[in-house]
Amino acid sequence: MYKAIAQNKRNTVIILVVFIIVIGGLGYLAGLLYKSFSLTAVILVFALGFAVVQYFFAASQAVISSGAVEIQKSDNPRLWRIVENLAITTGMEMPKVYIVNDQAPNAFATGRDPKHAVVAVTTGLLDLMTDSELEGVMAHEMGHVKNYDIRVSLIVYGLVVAVGIIADFFFRMAFFGRGNNNNNNPVVLVLGLVAAIIAPLVATVVQLAVSRQREYLADATSAMTTRHPDALASALVKLETYGRPMQKQSTSMAHMWIADPLKPGLMNRLFATHPPIPERVARLEKMGGSF
Repeated sequence: MYKAIAQNKRNTVIILVVFIIVIGGLGYLAGLLYKSFSLTAVILVFALGFAVVQYFFAASQAVISSGAVEIQKSDNPRLWRIVENLAITTGMEMPKVYIVNDQAPNAFATGRDPKHAVVAVTTGLLDLMTDSELEGVMAHEMGHVKNYDIRVSLIVYGLVVAVGIIADFFFRMAFFGRGNNNNNNPVVLVLGLVAAIIAPLVATVVQLAVSRQREYLADATSAMTTRHPDALASALVKLETYGRPMQKQSTSMAHMWIADPLKPGLMNRLFATHPPIPERVARLEKMGGSF
């Protein structure tokens, strides 16, 4: 567990460094193509600024993107009590609690560290789960907080958004670029088209790289916290049985949810950000035999 937390902290630094290098490399390429290294400087400044902004504000962006609304104890005593008890049990600070008005059962956690954490659930999840199942789900989300998965997910969220911005930038450069006799330059055109096509695949691959094992670890953390892995297993079965696409869908934050919030399809199955629920249930049932 502690090794996993340390690895997550290292992953955060690696992702940030790679992000800046990649953006800087693209900026250098843009400077070469347009013979204007002031453009390279602009893109480098953007990369550094974007990395800092995402680190501090991406959690708020994720909350806004999901349509979540912050609550207090009086708004939903049942949910608040469960989160509060888990915070006390794990020795963590009480995270901010949000509810998303959506009948699709789901939940997520975000924030840059346990002191700035957010947990959120949908109204559909609250209606569907028993108290023990809801506790298992929230222990899973608190596990993401405790294991610093939220920091890695936060950076990945920012990286995915950045990839989309860069793809759009090169696409526009390809078709609308002006100056230095580079208008309709076939190299720029091809670069823009390739960036626009490859960007979503790159974003998904990054999500896959950090998401699947994090889900298994959070499941295990939930089981260790509640000492009741069967409750989370039952909750996951319900998520699979009654799950539906969410009203507000965002591929950039799909990896944050406990269950895939996107519409089912061939590409989603091939590039799923979550491990199969039957495999997660099987692991939890195996753990149940050891308690």
